[in-house]
Amino acid sequence: MTYERLAYVYDFLMKEVPYKSWLEFLCIEKERYSVEGNRVLDLACGTGELTVLLAERGFDVTGVDLSDDMLMVAREKAVQRGLQIHLFEQDMSLLEGLGSFDIITIFCDSLNYLRTPEEVQKTFENVFTHLNDGGLFLFDVHSPNKIDQFLNETYSFADDEVSYIWTSFPGEHSLSIEHELTFFVMDDKSGKYNRFDELHKQRTYRTDQYINWLTEANFAIKSISADFSDQAPTETAERIFFTCQK
Repeated sequence: MTYERLAYVYDFLMKEVPYKSWLEFLCIEKERYSVEGNRVLDLACGTGELTVLLAERGFDVTGVDLSDDMLMVAREKAVQRGLQIHLFEQDMSLLEGLGSFDIITIFCDSLNYLRTPEEVQKTFENVFTHLNDGGLFLFDVHSPNKIDQFLNETYSFADDEVSYIWTSFPGEHSLSIEHELTFFVMDDKSGKYNRFDELHKQRTYRTDQYINWLTEANFAIKSISADFSDQAPTETAERIFFTCQK
């Protein structure tokens, strides 16, 4: 996965993503479970769209991502808006030395980019270690239904600046998917389009498996809901939300 090239078209690709809905979900859960502190660790923060929204809401935010290029874009956003945000390049399954937090998030199905069950388990363990007592761990994942939906879809978009074709096909594991993306990005200097290709792999698990891993990591699972609602997941749900507490 070559995030170096993707970083500079990522926001274009994700412009319809409901970052404000994740922000409101966090704020609602913080109040519901009476979390007083405001230190937030935003894992897989990407180009910092949600990280910036959190900082603007008054949270003391640290962002972590695997890609330095993604973080470079996030830094530029923070500077432009006059925000103080701490940003670090780390693998979420290998977190270390970041201190302790009141809330830790992994939103936008970013957990599904981990390659193995062991990486998911290690991430849960590391998140637990970095949380204050009573702190919240909030994350969402693709449902099995959403993985099935990807198999029936090809997406395309054409614009003067960026165009892309997005095709999905089954991955090598159960409940996994591979996304082939082809981008055509306008080079202002040459007036020509540069093409680059991406292969992204995602893997999810059934809800009971996530429950087992969270329980093994000593989390108390406070709620499991679907699609930015308070409703329990059904077979047609697309995004599963977990609220866990240390």
